[in-house]
Amino acid sequence: MRSDALQIDRFYQTDQGIAARAMILRRLTALWPDLRDMDVLGIGYPPPLLEALGATARRCLAFMPADQGAVRWPAGQASRTVLGDELHLPFPEAMFDRIVLVHALEDSQSPAHLLRELWRILAPQGRLALIVPNRAGLWARVESTPLGHGRPFSKRQLTQLLDDAALAPTAWTRALYAPPWKWACRENRALGWEEAGEKFWPHLGGLIMAEAIKNTGALTPRRARPARVRLPHLEGRPAPALSPLQTNAKEN
Repeated sequence: MRSDALQIDRFYQTDQGIAARAMILRRLTALWPDLRDMDVLGIGYPPPLLEALGATARRCLAFMPADQGAVRWPAGQASRTVLGDELHLPFPEAMFDRIVLVHALEDSQSPAHLLRELWRILAPQGRLALIVPNRAGLWARVESTPLGHGRPFSKRQLTQLLDDAALAPTAWTRALYAPPWKWACRENRALGWEEAGEKFWPHLGGLIMAEAIKNTGALTPRRARPARVRLPHLEGRPAPALSPLQTNAKEN
C-alpha cells in the first residue's frame, strides 16, 4: 500500500526525515550543481528536494500520484503541484531536462510502465535521478518511515529496469547510512554516519541512488507488463560516490 502524502510530509519534519533530505541533497547538488535554464520535474513526493534543486531552474513542477494524494507546493505561492495517474503523465514528449523520482518507484504497481513514461517526457540527453530504498539497508526493514513501504531494490534490479526502459545508467551510489532511529539522525550525527558508512559498510546505505540518461538510439523502450508490489530477493553492488561516469560536455 502506498504511503499517504501527509505521512511522507510529516516524516520530513522528523530527525530521520531531515537527515534523509540532507544526505540525498548532498549527492544531487554535487551531481547537478547548476540547473539554470532547465525544466525540472519531481515525481512521487519531491517537494523536500525541489525546494533546493528548483531554485534556479526555468520551470520546476511536482507530480504526485492520485492514490498517494498531494500536498500543496510551494506553500504560500501559486501551486506547482500536479495530481494524476503516474502511468499516463499529463506532459508532452521531451518536455523535461531533469527528472527526480523519489517515493515513487517502490510503490508503483508497474515500475516498468512508469519508467517508460519518464523516457517519453525526458528531453534528448535528459537525465533522470532515481532514489529508492536499498534492499540491503536497515531503513527498508522499518515500517515507521516511508522507506519501509513498498518494494526495496538492488542495483541489479534497477539496472534491468533502466535497460528495459532505454535509460542508460551513468552514475550509482548509496546514501543514508545512519540507522533509522532518532538518536542517530540528530544534529550533525548523520553526516558522521555517512562518511563512516561510505568507507566501512558501502552496501548498507538506506537508499540506492542512480542517474540515467535517455537513450535516443532506441525508438521505444521494451514493452512493459504490470507487476504486483512485492519484495524481491536480489543483490546489488555498491559505488563510493554519485558522480557521472562520463563528463557531460554541455549541460542541457
